[in-house]
Amino acid sequence: MAVRRLAITLGDPRGIGPEVARAALLALAGEPDAPELLLVGPAGVLPDTTLPLKSTGTWREGEGAAAAGAHAGRAIEAAVQLVREGQVDGIVTAPIDKSALRAGGYDYPGHTEMLAALAGGVDVAMMMAAETTALGGALRVVLATTHHALREVPRVFTVDVLVAQTRITYLALQRQWGIAFPRIALCAFNPHASDQGLFGDEESRIYGPALRQLHALGVPAVGPLPADTVFTRALRGEFDAVIAPYHDVGMAAFKTASFGHGVNVTLGLPFVRTSPDHGTAFDIAGRGVADPSSMIEAVRLAARLIQRADAAR
Repeated sequence: MAVRRLAITLGDPRGIGPEVARAALLALAGEPDAPELLLVGPAGVLPDTTLPLKSTGTWREGEGAAAAGAHAGRAIEAAVQLVREGQVDGIVTAPIDKSALRAGGYDYPGHTEMLAALAGGVDVAMMMAAETTALGGALRVVLATTHHALREVPRVFTVDVLVAQTRITYLALQRQWGIAFPRIALCAFNPHASDQGLFGDEESRIYGPALRQLHALGVPAVGPLPADTVFTRALRGEFDAVIAPYHDVGMAAFKTASFGHGVNVTLGLPFVRTSPDHGTAFDIAGRGVADPSSMIEAVRLAARLIQRADAAR
């Protein structure tokens, strides 16, 4: 089934979200088989009023962070409602300011957690995907733990979390990427994968039981592999995805290889959701210099994932 329509939320109205969303809509309008795009967010943030917009209120210049976060949150809610009603086939989200979102009354660490809650509390995984990178090969990195202070990671990174995140990734690679037998690597927690326990016990205490459970479930993941080599091996085509134990070890490698062309994909939702790999960039917002490349890639990838999932049904 051809993709009918995607919703693009405008994100924080003070950031570059509205301008990169508009640029993506205009850039893709002439492409053959391009999805129909519907912008979702407050009126008053776009220079032209002729673009297709599902208004969620009106933004007035000079409103503060709490108002901006409230506008961003309402746009996310509206987009989820549209996909539930069948008016759109998937969602692409422009960047938000996480502190503003919370100040606006939405107590979530970010998009991933909010979308999981709106979808009924489903288990999700946060994947950063680049089908092409500066080094040529594809790179897909899943963050087993997402928005946590580093000191909290040893507490929240558990066997159950690692198993669940890896299994969600395996199924998504099969259903949405069309990879029959995905090759998944588990990135180690400690330097040199702990060197037989010299630098920590997470590799034996968490990865060992997790791998046994995954293999029993039919998920042939490998690891733990040291962080200083596993991403290079993935870029060379050895793995279809890497599970990173915490945010920055995965994001640093990913953005080094693909900044500006990467896409954030939420796996496990009952609908496709993608997002560009950058933030709100308040410092350049409104100057007309924001690069829409990642937003364009997010729209294209969302369309491909929906088409593959439909074909697999």
